[in-house]
Formats: sequence, C-alpha cells, structure tokens
Amino acid sequence: MKNIIIASLLWIFSYTVSAGLISLNKNPAIELNTLQLIKRAGYPAEAHVVLTEDGYLLTLHRIPQKPGAPTIFLQHGVLGSSSDWIMGAEQGNENSLAFSLANAGYDVWLGNFRGNTYSRGHVSLSTDDLAYWDFSWHETGIYDLPAMISFIVNMTGNPLKAYIGFSMGTTSFYVMCSERPENIKLMQSSYSLAPVAFVKHMQGLLKYLAPIANELELLLHILGEGELLQQDILVKLVVNYLCSVNRIEEKVCTNIMFSIIGFDNSQFNYSMLPVISNHLPAGASTKMLVHYAQEIQSGYFRQFDYGEAKNMLRYNSLEPPTYNVSRVMVPHTIFCASNDWVSQLVDVDKLISKLSSKPTIYKVPYEKFNHIDYVIAKDVSELVYKPLLRMLNESN
Repeated sequence: MKNIIIASLLWIFSYTVSAGLISLNKNPAIELNTLQLIKRAGYPAEAHVVLTEDGYLLTLHRIPQKPGAPTIFLQHGVLGSSSDWIMGAEQGNENSLAFSLANAGYDVWLGNFRGNTYSRGHVSLSTDDLAYWDFSWHETGIYDLPAMISFIVNMTGNPLKAYIGFSMGTTSFYVMCSERPENIKLMQSSYSLAPVAFVKHMQGLLKYLAPIANELELLLHILGEGELLQQDILVKLVVNYLCSVNRIEEKVCTNIMFSIIGFDNSQFNYSMLPVISNHLPAGASTKMLVHYAQEIQSGYFRQFDYGEAKNMLRYNSLEPPTYNVSRVMVPHTIFCASNDWVSQLVDVDKLISKLSSKPTIYKVPYEKFNHIDYVIAKDVSELVYKPLLRMLNESN
C-alpha cells in the first residue's frame, strides 16, 4: 500500500512540476546531509560509528579542533538528528550552536540516537524488523548516551567539558543519570535546553493525542510499523514540497508545527522551511512517542508502562519504576521559556524540585520563545547561544 501511495505522489509531483504549478527551491542546502552542511560552512567534519551494548550502530558527527581542545557533546531532540545544531546557520553561522562552539575553540561532537537518519544500523536486526524498533527514550538513556560519551572520552583522553541536550536529549540524560550514574564522572557540566522529564502540563496537539496513544501503537504494530515519520521519499514529498508551494501552504505547515510546540511567528524564518523539512522529521520509534504520552497521562517520570501483567514480569511491580533524577550529580544549568508548550514551566519547576542540588536557571528573555526556537529562531544566538557560551567560558 505504501509503495502505491509513493508512486501516486511521485506522479502528481512530476505533473505539477512540469505544469509549472510547483517551483523547486534552488537553495543548495536543501539536499545536503550534516557532514556536507558542516563542510559547506567551511569547517572540518568527521563521522564515527559507535556500537551500543545492545547492538545498535550510532553515528557521531564531529567538528574537530586541535588536540587537547575541550570537548562539547550536543544531543538532539525527538524526531531530530545532528543536523538540528547545523541548519540554523542558513541564517548565519552564529545561529548554529555547533558552529558558535567551534568558533570559540571547542571540539564539538554531535550525537544521533538510534533509528534516526544517521543511526539505522544494527549488528543483527534490519529496520524492517519490528524488533529493531522496540525501544523508547529509556534505551537511548541507558545505552546510546553511555556508548557515545564513552567513545568521545576514550578518543580524546579527556572528560566532556559539557553535555548539552535539547528536548529528548535532556530526557535521555536524566534517564542515564538515574540508571547509569557512573557515566556522570565523564563530564564536567551539563546543560538542558527545554528539559523534558515531567510533562503532565504539556499543551498543544500532543496533549490531546495522549489518551489514544496506546491504541495507535497497537494499530501500527498490527500493520507492522514500528517506526514513526522516517525521512523517506513519502515524508519529503508531503513536507518538503507540498509545504512550499506558496504562502498559504507554508502557513498551514507551520501552524501544524506551532500547534505542537507553541506559536512564535516572529522568530520563524519561512525561507528556512525547505531546509528544515529536509532534516525534520528524522525518524524515531512509535514507542518513544507513546512513552511520552504515558507521562502526560500519569504525571510521573518513569519507565515504560506495559500494563500490570507485563509490568510484574518485567519490573516485579504493578507500576513502572520511577527515575531518580536526584542522581544528577554534576553542575547543571536549565534553559526554559514561557511559551514552550512541550517543556512547560510548571513541569520544569517540578523537575528542579526533585534534583539533589539547585541548578542554574536561565529563562529566555522573550515571552513568545517556543520549543523549536532553541535550534531555528532568528535571534537564538542573542537569546540563548551567547549566554550559554558565557557560562561555559566562566566555568574554565
């Protein structure tokens, strides 16, 4: 069925292009991957493959510096990839956190969680196997982050100067600190941009989908689909081209996005839409989104809920175990914003109350700043990146 849909869309697309109904954007950045975008901007770039304890093959991207330079590890959010930290440079290199850090002399490493565009390998499973997609952000926290961080530290010979996570990059960080706290000694500091742990008060579209998330996962499982929104030809046709026909379609596409993350038209550069849609969504498991939906419903920050019977077999408890975020035993800074519908201030406050020591809090000084603004806002350099760089420099 999917092949028929793709073929039909390809025919429609080719017809509309030949008829002049769609004008293809000629921006060369549209079809470039992360390494190509880095090199196009004039920086050196490397790719490294990391093996996790449970057999997944992950790709790390790197903007190297001279030996001995302090290392920074950037980890993307849900449905994202390493390109999240690069594509903002279409508005100027200062609007890319990766490039801003590289300009400041840091050895920058960009992670990719299992299942996204750059991390689709496994020692024995294919992405066509449902078993491949049997993971949530629990596994990215207990397997992916430890594997990538250990690789970086072993290769450079020094602990991370800082771990910087965005959205699900923070969720997985808190999971790692709770379940694999020995990894904390491999870093000197940590920064959470839009922390996502407790999500009871999440607003927008995801809040209303949460009550039926388990049913949706069951339906997808029956249909043999464990992956959500892979960056394949079907998604590219729908998102990249059909969202770029004219201003009306652009508005429709961005309003769908804003209905999930919070509205901020003034900080969104519509000319970036084709570049963004080439990289987002980058793929994830449906189980990741269902896990978040469970957290919205329960108000807890805990492991995946399989139902009482399976929970007893898996956890020896009717309820899933709760993550212990008090184990975040590293200097920690939290960036939050008033208009972030995903990382609501009341939920951030709950997270802060559970930490063993009070973190540094930075509230973005712009009332309309939303969730995705951390990586693509027009003024993200002034509002977030420059303050973050000052904090890093002051910690030397």
